Amino acid sequence: MSGHSGLPAGAATARRPRRAGRPGGGNARAAAGFVLPFLAVFALCYLAPVCYAVWTSLRRTRRTGPLGLGTEHDTFAGLANYAQALADDRFLTGFGRVLLFGAVQIPLMTVLATALALLLESAAARWVTFFRSAFFLPYGVPGVIASILWGFLYVPGLSPLVRIAQEVGWNVDFLSRGSVLWSVANIVTWQFTGYTMLVLIAQLKSVPGELYEAARIDGASAWQVARYVKLPLLRPALVLTTVFSIIGTLQLFAEPMVLRPLTSSIDSGYTPNLHAYSEAFVGNNQHRAAAEAVLLALVACAASFGFLRLVGGRGKERG
Repeated sequence: MSGHSGLPAGAATARRPRRAGRPGGGNARAAAGFVLPFLAVFALCYLAPVCYAVWTSLRRTRRTGPLGLGTEHDTFAGLANYAQALADDRFLTGFGRVLLFGAVQIPLMTVLATALALLLESAAARWVTFFRSAFFLPYGVPGVIASILWGFLYVPGLSPLVRIAQEVGWNVDFLSRGSVLWSVANIVTWQFTGYTMLVLIAQLKSVPGELYEAARIDGASAWQVARYVKLPLLRPALVLTTVFSIIGTLQLFAEPMVLRPLTSSIDSGYTPNLHAYSEAFVGNNQHRAAAEAVLLALVACAASFGFLRLVGGRGKERG
């Protein structure tokens, strides 16, 4: 029938739509337009400093002339800076100190934040907005300011806490060698418990309310709902906040740095981060400081991924 339609021979061909370009080509270019600025900033602000730190850690400064008073030039040192860092007892002791700090402070803060989140999200909770803001408020205080505030509460002669303890017959020194680590832990716990609590509350709010209602219809008490429904659902948020806490613990710096002038119990190698800072800006040894920073990053990565693998394996066993 098409042969008798009376249309010119090339009309059918002319009316055929042109073949479209590659499927999704426009979407791919749009996605690249959004991603490329982030990748550029990420490479400039993260990858470049990391690569520079690794490069610096593999160098050393040599001085020429009599008594080494001549010109300076950098030479390749291999792993010599890493060997010196690992042979420094003060640097290794700082690692042991922050690991002990994390083993006590992280579980304590996590339990406290979980309890606060469950209490504020319970059906009988009142003044939820006020208490949520009050508990989160310390997170808005910079770490340096928080350390200064607590430093006044720790110094004998200035601290009302020390004065009250002395009046009841308890001689306490928050800045002694045996207590200062836990005084630092108190500052960190005071500052970050509210942040952890807010992350857990956000996780609880993402759960459909019908799930809680079904548990109550089945006769579950408030404690049973919290124990058997809410806590298992909080697991992803607990894993996330624990990883953040592990990384933050190994990077402990501001609190001991601020408290250091107030006590002789904190030296330049009290934490690995403080030791690297002292090497760079007091000892003028940037190459060894870079090696210590790289080692600190490797330990943080190993601890974080080790924890993720541990909890991941336990999750599979339960499943």
